[in-house]
Amino acid sequence: MNPERKEALPLSLAAYGAAAAALAPLATTVLSRRARRGKEDPVRLGERLGRASVARPPGGLVWLHAVSVGESLSLLPLVERLAADRPDLGLLVTTGTRASAEVLGPRLPAGVIHQFAPVDTPGAVRRFLDHWRPDLGLFVESELWPNLILQTRARGAKLALVSARITERSYRAWSRWPSAIRKVLGAFELVLPQDAASEARLVSLGARPAGRLNLKRAAAPLLADGTEVARLRAAAGPRPIVAAVSTHAPEEAMIARVMGGLAGRPPPLLILAPRHPQRGETIASELAPARVARRSAGDKLDAQTEIYLADTLGEIGLVLRLADVAVMGGSFGEGIGGHNPLEPARLGAPAVSGPDVSNFADLYEDLVAAGAALVAADPPALVETLDLLLGDHERRRAMGEAAIAFAGRQAGQLEAALALIGPLLP
Repeated sequence: MNPERKEALPLSLAAYGAAAAALAPLATTVLSRRARRGKEDPVRLGERLGRASVARPPGGLVWLHAVSVGESLSLLPLVERLAADRPDLGLLVTTGTRASAEVLGPRLPAGVIHQFAPVDTPGAVRRFLDHWRPDLGLFVESELWPNLILQTRARGAKLALVSARITERSYRAWSRWPSAIRKVLGAFELVLPQDAASEARLVSLGARPAGRLNLKRAAAPLLADGTEVARLRAAAGPRPIVAAVSTHAPEEAMIARVMGGLAGRPPPLLILAPRHPQRGETIASELAPARVARRSAGDKLDAQTEIYLADTLGEIGLVLRLADVAVMGGSFGEGIGGHNPLEPARLGAPAVSGPDVSNFADLYEDLVAAGAALVAADPPALVETLDLLLGDHERRRAMGEAAIAFAGRQAGQLEAALALIGPLLP
């Protein structure tokens, strides 16, 4: 047995475990309330309490865990390779949000099981592990739930933290509990940060990284129905299309105002794809009196439509294939940090971001240097940038080609990571 497992828990972790156990009886009530607000799947609430809804496959089992849509989609290349290279293994993917399950589930290879992750109470984690008995757990980004990690390790499973990301805010929070985070990070046999900043923070917190891996750099292009792309492009007519994707409030209204300030060519069609599609009705009301067509409501896109509101899940690939220019949301306000610029890059869509790109600072630096993306400091700069790109077809074409070439160069990261993960597989 690993001697580390015999050590007493730090007082902070012992207190966390006791508090989680004490609050466990409230979990059902909290989850039921979330389900009524649409944030949990009411049919699958038992999974959140560690009660599996399907049988465990025989033999070795690799468990991969991510939390939200972006992180779970970044797992797909890794899941696909494991399914192809090791068909003898069972593969379990857990996610933490209803949206991630709805987007990821249909994309998983045949035979790969999806479950919701258990809440981090001792009982829920115990039930989950009793049933699934994983041989290897691969955690993505910053999912550092102490009970889940330490109970899994105590049962002899190997653990890896891949594409690990620790924000400055998370780093400051964990720094207040140094013995706790050292214990949690010490449970991982392999740690692969996604960038230099996360690596430095993880080292400071006690991790021993073995290289780097950013799964979001290695992902495949987002999918879309080609027939639907052609239909919408025809419905939009000859107008250029600006697609603003993964937007947050109040970016939608700001970007709509920017469109009104563009130079005197025929106005482009604006497609808005909010990060949280359930905000669609609110966004549409904020954009009045503009002519808005909501995709979720089945509204028709035609030559009179000024804004097409793509308030549906899992259709960013469709929206980006329509875009002459893509504006990346989550970057013009504060506290979001931007979204993945490789999503438009893989599809050859010139990308423009606002100034807050802290979540993907290294990617934006590389993309801008490669001539594949631009950063606008504020709304007036966004007007100037869109005017420049919409008026220069050759500039857009060159940016799109540079973006595709840059995205293609990222695939090698997955091969290097698989070489490090391979020895941990059962």
